Amino acid sequence: MIKIWFVLLAFFGGILGGIQAPINSQLGKRIGSLEASFVSFFIGTLFLLLLTAFFGKGNLLHLPTVPKWQLAGGFLGACFVTFVIIAVPKIGVALTIISLIVGQMIVSTVIDHFGLFGGAKIPMNSQRLIGISLMVIALLFIYRGTMPVK
Repeated sequence: MIKIWFVLLAFFGGILGGIQAPINSQLGKRIGSLEASFVSFFIGTLFLLLLTAFFGKGNLLHLPTVPKWQLAGGFLGACFVTFVIIAVPKIGVALTIISLIVGQMIVSTVIDHFGLFGGAKIPMNSQRLIGISLMVIALLFIYRGTMPVK
């Protein structure tokens, strides 16, 4: 059973991502896209350092023993933030975010279907396919709604 609290937590994370995009975009206009990505991750790193110091329950000493592919998340996150910073001023926050979400849904459904990266296998089914299809349609509507009226 899916716990509603985790759904709400993810929903709140989406809200924060939607707010982060224009903030980082404005920073990128002032100091440069790559520089804004660096600053964003630097501040995030400081914040996580404090959280880890006070609330962490893991063991960072095990870091050298993890499979190297598990370290790719930082690289992927940096690319993600940088792409958002570059896209928002060109196509707007809404089109950037829906594009991100549709991309995430397509790849995450494939990951679920095959149980990649150690995740649970959740097979593709008609409901998931319809949901993704509706999201692609939403992307097309938002894209068309972004175009200037003639």
